[in-house]
Amino acid sequence: MIKKLVFLIIILTGILITGCNSNDDQAFEESYDGSLEHVHGMGYAGNDGGLYFASHTGLKIYRDGEWFETTKNFNDYMGFNPVDQGFYTSGHPGKDSDLPNPLGIQRSFDGGETLKSIDFVGETDFHEMAVAYTSHDIFLKNHKENSKLGAGFYISSDNGESWESLVGSGIEGEVFALAIHPSDSDYLAAATTTGIYLSSDRGKNFKMITEGVQGTAVYFNEENLFYATYDSAPSLAKFNIKTGEQVTINLPELTEDGPVYIAGNQQNNKELAIYTTKGNAYISEDSAKTWLQILENGKVK
Repeated sequence: MIKKLVFLIIILTGILITGCNSNDDQAFEESYDGSLEHVHGMGYAGNDGGLYFASHTGLKIYRDGEWFETTKNFNDYMGFNPVDQGFYTSGHPGKDSDLPNPLGIQRSFDGGETLKSIDFVGETDFHEMAVAYTSHDIFLKNHKENSKLGAGFYISSDNGESWESLVGSGIEGEVFALAIHPSDSDYLAAATTTGIYLSSDRGKNFKMITEGVQGTAVYFNEENLFYATYDSAPSLAKFNIKTGEQVTINLPELTEDGPVYIAGNQQNNKELAIYTTKGNAYISEDSAKTWLQILENGKVK
């Protein structure tokens, strides 16, 4: 009788395990072979080696030579910023989301599977927002007054609990992109219709570091500000924030096209990526000596 009981328990346990496995949720990531529409951010989020693209229909990820997409949270992410533990973002909820519209500021520390609301949910969609990779300080431009902020530039060093208004003296033109140093928030940058601007005093004053060009993208690592500009042709450069030395960086061949997002792998300074106005994306693993195209006119390669 005891043997029969033990045998029955084993059988029932097996049935339960099998049942649980058959009802497991679908994996959060799956292979992808499609197109990316309306990309509003790009970067190496967390430490899984993936290059994340914030598209109109959720996250698309390039990792180890393969493309993946998420199987839920098809949110229209804007103001997307990778950090050491994941990413911060703004934007609008997707068709499978019950989040209010707009998203305000959200963060995810599990690759986008879950989101945590930071502030302004249902109030504001921040397009021009930068988040420090290590410190997670948030630097943004608010276009319209909401419950806490008037129009202008702001920074938060306590994960959105409080906000400090920035003077932003010296910035001219329409702002396309913002950047904040990974660990030292004295250093802020902006790309505008009139050029590239850099602050070393936590946003009190900005100095233009380019001449006669339109700024299109900005990105900091620990030593340098990387920036892209466009005049008659695109240009990519880096500016050493301590010495002021500027160096032009090799770009892939771009015809009437130019970078609108720059991303570096903070774990590997030789790895750099760009995304362009025509939906092309390239990565380099040798400090921009050579480039590999991974997106062509929005289609994955």
